[in-house]
Amino acid sequence: MAFSTITRRSLIALGTSVLASLALGTPARAQQFPERPITLVVPFAAGGSTDVVARIVAQKMSEGLGQQIIVENVGGAGGSLGASRVARAEPDGYTILMATVATHALNPLILKTKPYDAEKDFAPISLLVIVPNVLVVNPELPAKNVEELLALLKADPEGYSYASSGNGTPLHLSGELFKAMAGVDMQHVPYKGSGPALNDVIGNQIPIMFDNLPSSSGHIKAGTLRALAVTTKERAASFPDVPTVAESGIPGYETYTWNALFAPAGTPPEVVATLNAAANNALKNPAVAERMKEFSATIVGSTPEELGKHVMAELAKWKPVVEGAHIQMD
Repeated sequence: MAFSTITRRSLIALGTSVLASLALGTPARAQQFPERPITLVVPFAAGGSTDVVARIVAQKMSEGLGQQIIVENVGGAGGSLGASRVARAEPDGYTILMATVATHALNPLILKTKPYDAEKDFAPISLLVIVPNVLVVNPELPAKNVEELLALLKADPEGYSYASSGNGTPLHLSGELFKAMAGVDMQHVPYKGSGPALNDVIGNQIPIMFDNLPSSSGHIKAGTLRALAVTTKERAASFPDVPTVAESGIPGYETYTWNALFAPAGTPPEVVATLNAAANNALKNPAVAERMKEFSATIVGSTPEELGKHVMAELAKWKPVVEGAHIQMD
């Protein structure tokens, strides 16, 4: 009887120990994160602004985490292919996304078929940087500022067009928001990327364009494009003499491209916290700060909760613009 009692007690104790180990297993593994390289999916082609930001941040995050972060470009469908891949990935922190306003604010509103839910399918990590857009014109256009441009557009509502990098892109929507808030009209001419659009604006085939400031900055400095205004709330440090659209006669106007990190929904909070700390610490590095300044990017660095609220605010901001312009894509 004594042996049987001891055996039963031993088995009960062993079972309790195993259950406790299993219960604690996930946090324990999360606390050891990362134990192998991390894949950072960039949902656009190599060489673009999102790719550049990703590689700058990934390098410093790798140093802080003690594991390599491998940047993988998965372009296509306006960023939806790469974003969908991360949404479906194992929620363990080893596959994360470099998201943008396109992947998390515009595509969910524009696409008829929703490949993912921007709010429910991802765990926010950190809002990294904000990159200004800029309103540029061909130097031959008789408008030296936004006020003069508005006067031209109001005097000839059907006489002007503007270029963008494509239908449904942040630059297209920047133009539509400008039209709606200013009460003017311009014909939208979409291109397959900023490069071809810029070429035609410089060549004066199209007089007006909204572009990312980094891609237009060289042309602005060379005088082949005239910058009328940046689209952010504050002036860009790289072009302090260029006013904002808001201070040029359209109060409240603000658009920009942003980059943020997301993991798949269900990623353990401890893993998200580790990635958040690594990302925000990377942004504080002086070399990273200098590179971002050269790139005309404003460093943010946020909590996961702040990024989640940012996505909700962006969806609410762009929904009436998309609906008002009747933008819908397959």
